[in-house]
Amino acid sequence: MNFSLVISNGTVVDGTGGEPYVADIGVRDGRIAAVTPGGGLSDADADEVIDATGLVVTPGFVDIHTHYDGQVTWDPMLTPSCWHGVTTAVMGNCGVGFAPVTEAKRQWLIGLMEGVEDIPGAALSEGIKWGWESFPQYLDEIDRLPLAIDVGTHVPHGSVRAYVMGERGARNEPASPEDIALMAKLVREGVEAGALGFSTSRTIAHKAIDGEPVPGTFAAEDELFAIGQALAAAGTGVFELAPAGIMGEDLAAPDREMDWMLRLAELTGRTVCFGLMQHDAVPDDWKRLLDLAAGAYEAGIPLRPQVPARPLGLLTGLQTFNAFSTRPSYLAAVERSAGDLDALVAALRDPAVRRAVLTESDSPTNKMPYLSQLDRTFNLGNPPEYEPAPEASLAREAERAGRDPFDYAYYLLLSDWGRALFFRPLLNYSEFTHDAIREMLVHPATAVGLGDGGAHAGAICDASNTTYLLTHWARDRTRGAQIPLATAVKKMTLDTATIYGLGDRGVIAEGKKADLNVIDFERLQLRPPAVEHDLPGGARRLLQRADGYRATIVSGQVVLRDGEDTGARPGALVRGAR
Repeated sequence: MNFSLVISNGTVVDGTGGEPYVADIGVRDGRIAAVTPGGGLSDADADEVIDATGLVVTPGFVDIHTHYDGQVTWDPMLTPSCWHGVTTAVMGNCGVGFAPVTEAKRQWLIGLMEGVEDIPGAALSEGIKWGWESFPQYLDEIDRLPLAIDVGTHVPHGSVRAYVMGERGARNEPASPEDIALMAKLVREGVEAGALGFSTSRTIAHKAIDGEPVPGTFAAEDELFAIGQALAAAGTGVFELAPAGIMGEDLAAPDREMDWMLRLAELTGRTVCFGLMQHDAVPDDWKRLLDLAAGAYEAGIPLRPQVPARPLGLLTGLQTFNAFSTRPSYLAAVERSAGDLDALVAALRDPAVRRAVLTESDSPTNKMPYLSQLDRTFNLGNPPEYEPAPEASLAREAERAGRDPFDYAYYLLLSDWGRALFFRPLLNYSEFTHDAIREMLVHPATAVGLGDGGAHAGAICDASNTTYLLTHWARDRTRGAQIPLATAVKKMTLDTATIYGLGDRGVIAEGKKADLNVIDFERLQLRPPAVEHDLPGGARRLLQRADGYRATIVSGQVVLRDGEDTGARPGALVRGAR
């Protein structure tokens, strides 16, 4: 038997949820050609053999919620997702993206993406190599790019609405019947050309850089249902959305959203996949919403809540923002330092500056007062801790040290020469525990996602959710029940691939696409996030790596070895049904 690659003697966690077993895996022509429990391929004729003795072998992870719509045009690796075992990334979520577009609206779409997803507009402006107008042309452009991993995308509501309605669409004015018909036509064309679905956002927390809510936020049912029926007519595609109320901004909204989403899923037969999280104001409401979705799921109606693997939280510090970010003396020190972190640390260590900052009040226009809640802010640490106990908060640490909490926080901000990061959970951490997250994760109706790879460059770094599922949930958790390794792997392989109709991947079986991870599970570990200036033009972003991925394989080729790029570019655009 001739193989391009043999992975021998690995502990196979095959993506089905079944018990792990030791086997050899043979790869030929980008596909899994043989899986032999107990071994048997070690003497086969192979171009390369990876000895996986003592290692875990999984399918490549399918991350269904990323925002690489611009980055894909300049970064073939799609970092940081590739560092966390992701071999297929689905972008174009939350109603934002870069097609369809007229030349006059390119900069406006950049401002929309910058505002909604916190991706530096200057980096997008410099990095994107425009070469399309229609959505099918955008897909063709991606298809020509050299890529390490596979990518798929949605048709974004914001782009479609602005393309059809111009300024009326950008300002969220009601759509006419003619507008709706044309939008539905464009969505169907995009899906029939290979888009994996359609996405929209209805939360007022998602705003363009000019402060205007993302187009589609207030779309009426006739608009939403016409687009849903366009997917039904095409016979393919997921309807993905960030629903109103997802950030806790409107506690009455979830019931209205559940009503129309349920009706849409039942009418069209297309999967409606919506974000679901726990809010501090109503910490048990997620249970009711999950029950409603579960009832629909059990009745065969494809309504699927999408949930993250850990709290949605901000990473705060001198390099991002913090409890002092709106105080006049702090802002003056930032201005004097002119972007030089060492200079900022030196300025803030001046006793006079320190006294001034600590005695001043926040600006009356401060839009992030929760950063001053030090009883809910934690040292992130190394390795990073995303399930800290209440007594680990900065306020409680300060109390034990006999110090004022803000004085203590100021002191910690300057540690590690200003590179220290703190974790401020905003959602999914109402009771200082991951128990709610676990219940959401293991439910058969839910999809794991919301990692936002490529987005929130200056505040959040959750593209490592896949690694966290393995380390925290399947191995390290001590403050509650864990999740079996086989279950954790299934949630981010077979389950996510199935939602998007990607039946050629997500499991280790003969004939399936040879997207695989070889993992030193005992050594697998997240590194702390760090601020890097590696976007086009030197713009900054938060990045997080991991140790323990021995090999990540796409279509039978090793694209990363011990976390480092091999130069192989077997990745491709994943098109839906055509």
